[in-house]
Amino acid sequence: MSDLRVAVLGVGIMGADHVARLTSKISGAQVTVVNDYLAEKAERIAAGIPGCRVIADPLDAIADAGVDAVVLATPGPTHEKQLLACLEHSKPVLCEKPLTTDMETSLEVVKREAELGKRLIQVGFMRRFDREYAALKAMLDSGQLGRPLVLHCAHRNPAVPPSFDSAMIVRDSLVHEVDVTRFLFDEEIVSIQIITPSANPAAPEGLADPQIAIMRTASGKHVDVELFVTTGVAYEVRAEVVAEKGSAIIGLDVGLVRKTAPGNWGGQITPGFRERFGAAYDTEFQRWVDAVRKGSSTGNYTDGPSAWDGYAAAAVCEAGVQSLNNGRPVDVTMVSRDSIKGA
Repeated sequence: MSDLRVAVLGVGIMGADHVARLTSKISGAQVTVVNDYLAEKAERIAAGIPGCRVIADPLDAIADAGVDAVVLATPGPTHEKQLLACLEHSKPVLCEKPLTTDMETSLEVVKREAELGKRLIQVGFMRRFDREYAALKAMLDSGQLGRPLVLHCAHRNPAVPPSFDSAMIVRDSLVHEVDVTRFLFDEEIVSIQIITPSANPAAPEGLADPQIAIMRTASGKHVDVELFVTTGVAYEVRAEVVAEKGSAIIGLDVGLVRKTAPGNWGGQITPGFRERFGAAYDTEFQRWVDAVRKGSSTGNYTDGPSAWDGYAAAAVCEAGVQSLNNGRPVDVTMVSRDSIKGA
């Protein structure tokens, strides 16, 4: 089977990582086209890849006959038009979160894909491919812990860009815990409240950090998330499920633990997202490439998070931003999945 010819749209920090990943770590794929609104950046990256071209217009890149599939690492506001173009040209696409920046346009994308009768869109919720999250999911599905009741999460970053605002803590950080909750429990989130404790004095002025998210699932499970994106320390992501027959926790960074004089005890904290989830990204991309290459015969071009998952996350985050603004619990408003045939 010939290699999958991939166009990567957006070659900033994440997109450049994906280009390097597809070029050096993933089998069965080659990057043939790159695109970025900063033409010099795209030219520089393309120059290091044999046979790779720069196409200035992202829609032209999607339509190009030398492109079999697309990776979207472009800014969220551009996703709707680019995703609809991928669907129009029947090009499988791995779209970094968010699917789109609001639930209405996300729902439109879900409906348009469903009309085609085949799954072409995968959303980049890479934690589903992380070995620790996969092990936790398998344990819950086995019934070994009985009925899960509570999920405690922590999501901490050492720093964020100056442009990061309070709503982005919900839309760009909490969105991962939203998807993790749906992945682990196989049910939708029906309400959310964002609480803002005293702000970190080291945070940029006006940034409400940390935040506490409290969510409730359709069956009544409780989920709480500590979001703290200006810790100045390291990158920490943890999740603990408390169930009727026990509990399980991941993300403790318990690799090497050392004890040294005079009375020091400890180890290393993951410095950034690449170190924590690099292997998960590799697994995500390899499985996506494999699924797309088989898709012409199976009609299913992805086995990862779907457009519906992207829509559900957008709906929860939209309610979360409302709660951030008014301080009260907000019900999540979504259409029923059953109302969209093929979603």
